[in-house]
Formats: sequence, structure tokens, C-alpha cells
Amino acid sequence: MLPLLLLVYFGGIPLALACLAIGLIGAHEFVKGYEELDVHANYGLVAVCTLVLYALGLAGRFGGVQVQSLYAFWLFLVVILSLLTLFCPKHEKLEDAMVTMLSCFYIVFFSYHVFLVDGISEYRILIWLIFITAFGTDIFAYFTGYAIGKHKLCPTISPKKTIEGAVGGALGSVILCAIFAVALVPSLLPHCIAIGVLGGVLSQFGDLTASIFKRKMGIKDYGKLIPGHGGIMDRFDSILFTAPLVYYYITFILL
Repeated sequence: MLPLLLLVYFGGIPLALACLAIGLIGAHEFVKGYEELDVHANYGLVAVCTLVLYALGLAGRFGGVQVQSLYAFWLFLVVILSLLTLFCPKHEKLEDAMVTMLSCFYIVFFSYHVFLVDGISEYRILIWLIFITAFGTDIFAYFTGYAIGKHKLCPTISPKKTIEGAVGGALGSVILCAIFAVALVPSLLPHCIAIGVLGGVLSQFGDLTASIFKRKMGIKDYGKLIPGHGGIMDRFDSILFTAPLVYYYITFILL
């Protein structure tokens, strides 16, 4: 995962392309997973909508185009095109259209917020909190649960997760965010702690949400792309929730 951290450090177009790749691969894994339930979303449409979204974002950042209203148009485009696929014999089931939309919103649009945070120059450094809260919570939850976990958190969704692990994960997120703030942005310490608290909770909901989908699909992992982790979705499921959190916290609280 170290190359990804380098892309986060440099930002700009390289990071945008990485986010684009993650969105496309993650959506493909999600669509393939639903094929186990005989639901066949239109991945070609998802890919086109993904490319359009990033084209709008790059045009807004580097071309000076006002894209706020165009984002609303993109949302409309996803919905209307997904529904129009119902007229195609290969995607005539309502579930096909719903999963097509869900892939665009849940995976592509949520992960797109990493690119959005990267574009906020004044607070761009807080992009690291997206990964600190997600990965930090995951690591602390694992070791806390392994050491003292006794009470199951959601046994029907993820049997190995414990309440103790969840609390340890949230505390770990707060601790890591506080250390980050003290070391790099002392003036934003209260805000980093707040993001640590919220991120420590939301990242676990992101993880559990992905687990719910996997259980419904009847699969163990979304893919095998990342050794020891599974697919893109298995590694970035919590980031899908923490990226929007950091972006909207900056937008509504700091700006």
C-alpha cells in the first residue's frame, strides 16, 4: 500500500487517476459479486459515469469550470441512464438497475471524495485523516479484539468483531488523529480529534456495510487483487465512509 501513500502525498492528477482506478475496480468487484445472486448490473454504464465524474472534477480544478451544478446533473444522469437500462433485454430486472445506481453512488461517488479533499488547498493536509481514521481504526480494533474481545458486536454480520474491539478501534482513531495534529497542525487539534471520533465510528460502519453486502452475495472476499486482504473493496470499504466525512467536515465546519 506504500505507493498509494506516495500518491496521497503528491496529490493532483496522479492521485485523481489512482482514485479513478480504485472506483472502477471496486465497482467491478461489487458488480461481479452481485452476479452470484443472478443480478447483472450494467458495468459499462458504471464505467462511463465514473469517467464523466472525474472529467468534471478535473475540468473544475484545472480548467476553471464551475462544476457544482454539473455534479447535480451527474446524479441525474446516473439515475436516468440506470433506469433506461431496464429496456435492455440483458438488464431488464429492476435489481439490475438498482445495483447499477448503487455501484455509482456507494463506490464511485463516495471514493471520489478523496479527490475532492485533495482539491481544498487550505486544508489539504487533512486528507491524511481519511486514511488514518480508516486504517487506524481497523488496526486498533483488530488487536484490541484479539487481546480482550469477548462480547460479539454483530455476530450475524461479522462474527469475529467484538464490542471491545470496536471501542478500541475508535479510541485508536482518536489517538492517531491527535498525534497527527500535534505533529503537523497544532491549531487544528480539536477538529482532528472530532474527526477521529466520528471517523472511528463511521469507518466501522463502512466495514460492516461491506460485510453485509458480502454475506448477501455469499462471498468471502470481493477479489484477490491485494495479497492478504482480498479485493479493492475489502481494503477500502471503510474509506468509502471516512472520505465523505472529512470532506463535509472541512466544508461545513472549517470553511
